[in-house]
Amino acid sequence: MNTLPDGGRSPGGPTPATARLAVLGLSHEANTFSPGRIDADRLAALTRRGPEIIREHMGANTIVAGYLDAAVRGRVDLVPLIFATTTPSGPFTPDAYDAYVDEMCHLLELHGPWDGVLLALHGAAVAAHVDDADGEILRRVRDQVGNVPVGVTLDLHANVSPRMVAHSDVLITFRTNPHVDARDRGRDVAEFVIRAARGESRPTTALTQVPAAIDILRQHTTEEPMASLTAQAAQLVDTDPRVLGASVAEGFPYADVEEMGLSVTVVTEDDLALAKQLADDLAREVWSRRAELVGAAPSPAEAVRAADDARVGPVLLLDVGDNVGGGSPGDSVVLLREIQDQGVAGALSIVQDPDAAGACHAAGLGAHIVLDIGGRAIAETGPPLRVAGVVRALHDGPFEDPGRTHAGQRAFDTGPTALVAYDDDCLVILTSRPEIPSGLAQPRVLGVEPTERRIIIGKGVQSPLAGYADIVTEVIRVDTPGVTAANLHHLKHQNRRVPLFPYETIEEYA
Repeated sequence: MNTLPDGGRSPGGPTPATARLAVLGLSHEANTFSPGRIDADRLAALTRRGPEIIREHMGANTIVAGYLDAAVRGRVDLVPLIFATTTPSGPFTPDAYDAYVDEMCHLLELHGPWDGVLLALHGAAVAAHVDDADGEILRRVRDQVGNVPVGVTLDLHANVSPRMVAHSDVLITFRTNPHVDARDRGRDVAEFVIRAARGESRPTTALTQVPAAIDILRQHTTEEPMASLTAQAAQLVDTDPRVLGASVAEGFPYADVEEMGLSVTVVTEDDLALAKQLADDLAREVWSRRAELVGAAPSPAEAVRAADDARVGPVLLLDVGDNVGGGSPGDSVVLLREIQDQGVAGALSIVQDPDAAGACHAAGLGAHIVLDIGGRAIAETGPPLRVAGVVRALHDGPFEDPGRTHAGQRAFDTGPTALVAYDDDCLVILTSRPEIPSGLAQPRVLGVEPTERRIIIGKGVQSPLAGYADIVTEVIRVDTPGVTAANLHHLKHQNRRVPLFPYETIEEYA
């Protein structure tokens, strides 16, 4: 593995048994209905280069960690160039996206030539001027490196496009939601690319797009219909030696792009016709389950009553409409207001509000304080909620979570953060930046033991389950308003495919 700061060859060059592979990527899930944007300053703060990538990902449960695993096993010269991952939000600004992709291509040119390329992307990235941002990255990379094996690992929520497949040799998505197999899938992709780079394999990938979108409430892969569909994809790999990989990508309905929706990809050993046949067959199976793609959830009032009535806690209330992992701002106070109105005790929540967090830091530990928190980013999730309480803890923001987290993320940074106790034993964590609440370290670094809470509000749908599923007694997904609303008909798409289930009725699907 090459860890040289300049990304050059190891001393003496690779041995005949090795291949020289570039590792780079940009992972962003873009909610085009969100008011947020990823600008150049924010992207620069999240960007890692060279040895920084190895330090951040070695031993983690990420795609890049899987690439590093395969490099050690396969005795290859792996050269990490540039990588950034974001908390989901709105699209990239044009200058941020263009500058980043230009640097990717410059580094590939500067430190080439290459025997292969490993990309870690998301599959639902959007820039303000480029709808298929991941497909454009793959096109630019292919143009730069030419006819060498290119492998890409995508999130399960990828909106897979024909362009992505056309410019990659191996394309595989996660199988799990919450995403706990990122490292495994990355290792798979790397191993296939290594073999191809050595001339031992000729992988080929086929795509079939299903004319359907899946409700966020139905996307958990241990629940139907996704449990069976992902199992069938895995079975293809396990039972047919000609099949290297098979994926059922759920898609990301909060990105208003043409490729939004479910899709199937199959990777075979030098047999595109077989890959397409198997992808079509699995896509028809997905289509046959379309009635199960639409879910339902209780209202905020119903969910809070049910949680309060539970004999044993903690009960996890999932705030679907303010799903940080889907690009929501994380500042909704809809459920907190309902808890306050019903006089419910023992709740724990996280609200992104930099002004309130800053006020707590200014007031100091132990200060009695009155705050109007959250409810500002989107009108339907406000207005701000007034709380009177005590500042119980303060934190600068960076922390690591060594436990089970969504997509294997280990390093987090919520900016200046405060814990406030208010009302009847209710606690709210106020952050300056949103982070996916997928692990238990976030409350624990503030001295809060989540197992001792009666109710926990998680701003997500599936991702909080990575860390919280094993400690809660019940999970209730709540039909809350916001830019990640569960009801797909609440979203005003303008660029999606037509017809597309459940928006339109489709009589036949070939």
